[in-house]
Amino acid sequence: RRLVCDRVAQGPASASAAVRFGRDLAGLHAAGAPAFGAAPPGGPEEAYIGHAPMRNVTGDDWPRWYATHRVLPYLRRAVDAGTLRAGEAADVERVCERLPELAGPAEPPARLHGDLWNGNVLWGADGHVHLIDPAAHGGHRETDLAMLRLFGCPHLDRILAGYEEAAPLAEGWTDRVAVHQLFPLLVHAVLFGRGYAEQAGTAARAALRQAG
Repeated sequence: RRLVCDRVAQGPASASAAVRFGRDLAGLHAAGAPAFGAAPPGGPEEAYIGHAPMRNVTGDDWPRWYATHRVLPYLRRAVDAGTLRAGEAADVERVCERLPELAGPAEPPARLHGDLWNGNVLWGADGHVHLIDPAAHGGHRETDLAMLRLFGCPHLDRILAGYEEAAPLAEGWTDRVAVHQLFPLLVHAVLFGRGYAEQAGTAARAALRQAG
């Protein structure tokens, strides 16, 4: 009952490694997935993100899939636990209703890491970045990038430069960051409480303001 994996000898974060990481992340996303929500080959439908259950149920329409299987399940759990207040929940629900217009240009399913915060990014002594502890599924590539922005990452500007060099992002993607951050923020609200619920409410309001 153990998992044995290679030890990554860690080193300092560097700008050159960050650019390479951005290119490699674009390559991971470009590997694609058969559908939004699709588990990796042989992966489970009933999965986890951290200690929170996460269902890899598939869909072809990203706005509908994202609302149904990534935002609303955690919204309901946070509301039921009393972590998220009624007004905040209403704002999140309005974002879900308006996702078809907030989502930007349609994109094919990307193969996501799925839990891409700085703690899962190891800067190796070999000058490469190694990713650990994924919640992998088919999704929208902007979701991984929004999570990197949410929790901070060294040389993020260089990571994004490397990514855009390999796979340019759709125009206006920075305006959609709050939409993609709703998922990890609600997961964290479920796992860690009220502070993240407040951030989820703020993100929902920011997304609605961008929509006008």
